[in-house]
Amino acid sequence: MAKYRGPVCKLCRREGEKLFLKGERCFTPKCAFERRGYGPGQHGKGTQFRRRRESDYNRQLRAKQKARRVYGVLERQFRRYYEVALGRRGLTGLNLLQILESRLDNVIFRLGYADSRAQARLLVTHGHFMVNGRRTDVPSTLLGQGDVLAVRDGSRTREFFKGLPDTAENRSIPAWLSRDVRALSGTVLRLPERSEIDGNLSEQLIVEYYSR
Repeated sequence: MAKYRGPVCKLCRREGEKLFLKGERCFTPKCAFERRGYGPGQHGKGTQFRRRRESDYNRQLRAKQKARRVYGVLERQFRRYYEVALGRRGLTGLNLLQILESRLDNVIFRLGYADSRAQARLLVTHGHFMVNGRRTDVPSTLLGQGDVLAVRDGSRTREFFKGLPDTAENRSIPAWLSRDVRALSGTVLRLPERSEIDGNLSEQLIVEYYSR
């Protein structure tokens, strides 16, 4: 299973804003973006205040790259999601964001059972979660209305999951999900609306990028 293995803080610096890829660490002074809030590479610091005219193509590319990095998806899979979204009824951009939000690793993160999508992905690949009563180790599994996920019984005795109910209870969840923190489970009630998805993502620019 392919995934990005490089330093994730470099991705935030490349996009010029925090993408919160490391969970709680991103809210502390240890965050690399706080210490080095300029672009990566040998020319990053020297060009941080240089004003450049941004082309339409660059804006579209940056919007696509940002969405990819937020959800931890590589290019081939992201383009596949776009093609699926294109074949669905409705707005292609919204369809794409709904597909990304429906990924199992993202739903676990949204439910508060992981600090970041990367951690949620790791928990899934280690087989700690079940979907509709069946164990799964595929983070990209797409969930639909009525699907139920829960921590596997054999994993509840681990230290991480013992303290998870108290930790998760302090985290808010979107209205399109329901959660039972004591049972360490959650249900997808419906697809998310646009207002319930990250407002910093520019789905129209992504559609324009792939429509060139």
